[in-house]
Amino acid sequence: MTGSRTLLGYAIPVLLSLCADAFYLPGSAPHNYRKGEKVDLFVNALTPMLAGTDDAKLKSLINYDYYSPSFHFCEPEGGPKKQPESLGSILFGDRIFNSPYDIRMLENNSTCQTLCSGIEVPGEDAKFINDRIREDYALNWLIDGLPAAEMKVDVRTGDVFYDMGFNLGNDDEPYNETPALNNHYDIYIKYHSPSPDTYRVVGVLVWPSSRGGPQEGTANCEEEVPPLILGETGVNNVRYTYRVTWNESDTPWATRWDNYLHIFDPRIHWFSLINSFVIVVFLCIMVSMILIRSVSRDISRYNAIDLSEDVQEDWGWKLVHGEVFRTPPNPMALSVLVGNGAQLCAMVVVTLVFALLGFLSPSNRGSLATVMMVGWTLFGVIGGYISSRVYASMGGTDKRKNSFITATILPTFIFAVIFLLNLFLLTAGSSGAVPFGTMLFVVVLWFGISAPLSLIGSYFGSKHGAIKHPVRVNPIPRQIPPTPRYLRPWAAMLLSGILPFGAAFVELYFVLSSLFASRAYYAFGFLALTAFVVSLTTATVTILFTYFILCAEEYRWHWRAFLTGGGSAFWLLAYGFFYWLSRLSLDSFSSTVVYFGYLFLLALFDFLITGTIGFLATYWAVRRLYSSIRID
Repeated sequence: MTGSRTLLGYAIPVLLSLCADAFYLPGSAPHNYRKGEKVDLFVNALTPMLAGTDDAKLKSLINYDYYSPSFHFCEPEGGPKKQPESLGSILFGDRIFNSPYDIRMLENNSTCQTLCSGIEVPGEDAKFINDRIREDYALNWLIDGLPAAEMKVDVRTGDVFYDMGFNLGNDDEPYNETPALNNHYDIYIKYHSPSPDTYRVVGVLVWPSSRGGPQEGTANCEEEVPPLILGETGVNNVRYTYRVTWNESDTPWATRWDNYLHIFDPRIHWFSLINSFVIVVFLCIMVSMILIRSVSRDISRYNAIDLSEDVQEDWGWKLVHGEVFRTPPNPMALSVLVGNGAQLCAMVVVTLVFALLGFLSPSNRGSLATVMMVGWTLFGVIGGYISSRVYASMGGTDKRKNSFITATILPTFIFAVIFLLNLFLLTAGSSGAVPFGTMLFVVVLWFGISAPLSLIGSYFGSKHGAIKHPVRVNPIPRQIPPTPRYLRPWAAMLLSGILPFGAAFVELYFVLSSLFASRAYYAFGFLALTAFVVSLTTATVTILFTYFILCAEEYRWHWRAFLTGGGSAFWLLAYGFFYWLSRLSLDSFSSTVVYFGYLFLLALFDFLITGTIGFLATYWAVRRLYSSIRID
């Protein structure tokens, strides 16, 4: 007990510090600059990006460190220094370093400056750089917490927005055969002056260009020169230059992220939500008609029968009242899945609430992932509690085994998958590979904090005991008649998953683009509404299918309810495969493995969450149904 108290004593401050780093409190103080004060420019990992056209495809999923030796970028004096990052930022692939750019507030306006010259790029590295240009890699800079971006226009709405990151080079016409490397950067920094001699950065735009010709001597940014083409057979000399232009802006610091957080064609989001909401309304009406009209009529007729009569004939779902709460096959596995699904549900709900309330700031990189990790860790107590109560209600007796498996099985499986994907990333030389220290810290979070909390939840769940069933279970199970094909487990799973997936597939496209194409996603309002509609659809569809199988005198509904609720995961996998065919053009085996690995984890989370929603909703409906009839 002393050791566990000591562990919790260390763990709680760590978690509180993580939460403090992750939460964004509206109204926090901005950085006020004075004229001539240094404005730091930090560099992040290079990431593949989608080109501007609608038919563009993502060509890689491998991130690279900015200071990877193959790129030969200019380094600061004393070497690059890694900047502190949050847990979520590291897990999502951020690798932030300082840079040699000397930028001072309102100084050297529009002055061409040489960053470094005389850099020799051998042919092998030139081929590496050219390949990355062909794969549409982008540089990612940060100035005062704002990402450097390119100004673009949404072709559908005509709105101007800032697209984070800018191209490493250019392989469009006429550079199809040999790309041009961008070695000059026009940096436009927008500032707002709330008071005299006080300046705040409110926007950062970069226009990269390729400047060839002689790479020695003083730089002249106005001179017309051919682009810089890196030959892949010899040594190339490269000079990097930049020019900073200061532009005053009326945009206040509080709204400086508005141009970055652009929602592409919000009409699509609204159309999808309205369409899904109409489907949910019809489903609710259908379920209400069944449960209120048909079931209530049957219950009234059933309860009106004179129990003193010699013969009482049951029909439909009432025939299985003595079997419906019989222990299902493998209750241990089912309860563990439901417990872990409940833990994930709690994490998603709390994360969405924090995002909607504005507690997650885009300027605090990785805050969303950090809150999700901390939430999953803390809600282990919910997973353990739900798992133990469901297990006891299904007649399970090995409570210790249930507690142990609930606390360890999902973190162990996820860690194994991520560790395997990490090996592929390391083999490909990607900066997206999670460092060993971070992996160790995640293991401590899961097994040192989440697992004990799960055991505590299991203890309290066991103390509360099993949920009391409204009807008794017959000692001898009745024979089950043949089930219609459309009600068989896999058929019901596929059929039921169409509607919840249909409610979410539009948002799923934007979520996948955010995860794999390094695009910002901040439409949490749409996401929360979509999650609500999907949850309601999943619950109603699962209750409907369970009613049908009970009417078919099939009383083994427990596993069917979970599989039916989780049916949308199959369609998510199918859509992920379609997304891979239509929006990705991955040449490397490592990128393909990484994509399908993370897609599998996403589908697994969806299966657990929606399966749990379907099971718990059905459990409630079945108990309500059979508690309304009179059994002798």
